[in-house]
Amino acid sequence: MTTRSRKYNVLNILMNFHAFPEDVQGKYCLVEALVPVGAGAPPNHHAGETEAFYILEGQVGFMIDGVERLARAGEHVVIPDGAVHAFKAVGDAPARMLILNAPGKMHDAFFTGIGTALPDSQTALPEPGIPDIPMVLAKARETGMTILEPA
Repeated sequence: MTTRSRKYNVLNILMNFHAFPEDVQGKYCLVEALVPVGAGAPPNHHAGETEAFYILEGQVGFMIDGVERLARAGEHVVIPDGAVHAFKAVGDAPARMLILNAPGKMHDAFFTGIGTALPDSQTALPEPGIPDIPMVLAKARETGMTILEPA
């Protein structure tokens, strides 16, 4: 198992990496995310990485190829390979969910590349900040992900 930081502030989301790809023979990346209301991921797509979400607490609004869906605790959401998708925590409390990416190298590089390492003891949401959008877009391009910029 790796000894690098396992917790990151990624776009104001507390991400706890339960498994990096190198921990599991390059098969997947498993992240637990605590997402404040209103935070999430902008519309993006990526070929070659399967992605799925399992909602543990709260509510998350998803957009998958233009179709909107609300997911609640206990629901599983699969993103088809290459589909344009986005998510945002909604309701009156933060959402907690598991994010599975396979094989996960792209998401590992993107999340840790744009995130700020946090102490392993961190359990509360990080102090919110304004993301460095040009840096986020550059890291997405570098890792093979496409983030759709607002029209």
